[in-house]
Amino acid sequence: MSSTPSSRPTERNGRPDRPEEGPERRGGEQDRPTGREPDEVERLRARVGELEDLWRRAVADRDNLQKRMGREIEAQRRAERAEVTSAWLKVVDDLERALQHADADPAGVIEGIRSVRDRAVATLRDLGYPRRDDLGAPFDPARHSAVAVRTDTGKPPGTVVEVHQPGYGDDENQLRPALVSVSAGNGD
Repeated sequence: MSSTPSSRPTERNGRPDRPEEGPERRGGEQDRPTGREPDEVERLRARVGELEDLWRRAVADRDNLQKRMGREIEAQRRAERAEVTSAWLKVVDDLERALQHADADPAGVIEGIRSVRDRAVATLRDLGYPRRDDLGAPFDPARHSAVAVRTDTGKPPGTVVEVHQPGYGDDENQLRPALVSVSAGNGD
């Protein structure tokens, strides 16, 4: 059979000129594997299995850690609530004693209420929220909430002239700001 130049593939560097005639294109035929390739495939499959096992273990470890941390956080919250609640038990005890003596002496009841208030303020202080006496202090929007402005107070503008509700806490740990009236100066 004679072939024409157009039907005959030419080769360059040992490869066919037309890619459709190369071994990759002939009916899905692949290069024949050597003796090492099946071992390499098995080794890679084994490694993939090892990595999947490691991944599953890591996911399980993360889930277990998340559950354990959730339990520990909840236990810590319960302990903190119990500690704060027990600090207030002394105040409750004082209130009950005051109620037991309410019929006896009205002046004693008033003194008892002052004592209970002092105990409550001390408890707040011990919990990290000291009561602030801001009368005469410069107005600070981070520590005060102005509810009124007063004129003709004789105080410099921006001075706290009345505390309607005291503030508790310090600059870094404020429970609530003080409700105050502030001086506007002389007729400003």
